[in-house]
Amino acid sequence: MNADALAALLELVHQAGQATLPFWRQDVAVTRKADDSPVTAADMAAHHILAAGLPQILDIPLLSEEDSDIALAQRQSWTRWWLVDPLDGTKEFIAGSDQYTVNVALIEDGRVLFGAVGVPAAGLCYYGGAGQGAFVTDGTEVRAIAVSPVQQPLRVAGSRSHGSAEQEQLVARLQQQGPLELISAGSSLKFCWLAEGRIDLYPRLGPTSQWDTAAAQAVVEGAGGQVLDWQGQPLEYSARDSYLNPFFVALPNDDSLRQRVLAAAC
Repeated sequence: MNADALAALLELVHQAGQATLPFWRQDVAVTRKADDSPVTAADMAAHHILAAGLPQILDIPLLSEEDSDIALAQRQSWTRWWLVDPLDGTKEFIAGSDQYTVNVALIEDGRVLFGAVGVPAAGLCYYGGAGQGAFVTDGTEVRAIAVSPVQQPLRVAGSRSHGSAEQEQLVARLQQQGPLELISAGSSLKFCWLAEGRIDLYPRLGPTSQWDTAAAQAVVEGAGGQVLDWQGQPLEYSARDSYLNPFFVALPNDDSLRQRVLAAAC
């Protein structure tokens, strides 16, 4: 992504984040989608800004969580597209947490090329992609980030709102292998914390959708990490009937840790 397009993308993610703030920690109305997930006016405000602005940066198809009723036959013809979650962590947002994000990813042939993850309440934006590095900015300063060497005790991120029995079992098996510190975080922020070396591991054995992970996966990959399914393959974004991801794990490019985690998942 060239400098002009990057600057425009970061500004657009900032604008979408700013549009959520008037609703944050307010008595915002909540409606339910067909899958019973919550949606608010903040989700839609961010969606409208991104849907209008992204084609001005790169005029390609756009798939957003808030506008995802697009036929598979149409999506299968796409080679390059925007994949957007206007507000990830809606449950955290409704509860008043500052751990919600705005996510924009550029996808090509089923692989994420680049992603930007805005954290509106903190005034931050993480961005990057494989082979392009990873960075965080507060709008004034830009700092390069990278995954850290694996620490002891192992720092493992879990979801504030979406735990599962399978995830608890995996953590228990990892604890049997050595000391472990559990760190709770919301939304795609968990990936970003991995990318800047604040955690060592983010396993997810629960449902997520493609728009939940793509932008932050790009940041992790740019920072020297990886996001793998439980067969050890990179999470991918090809068009298919369901938008649901397989279970996955995000971690540094560390063969020892990868083998340890995949063994614990068996």
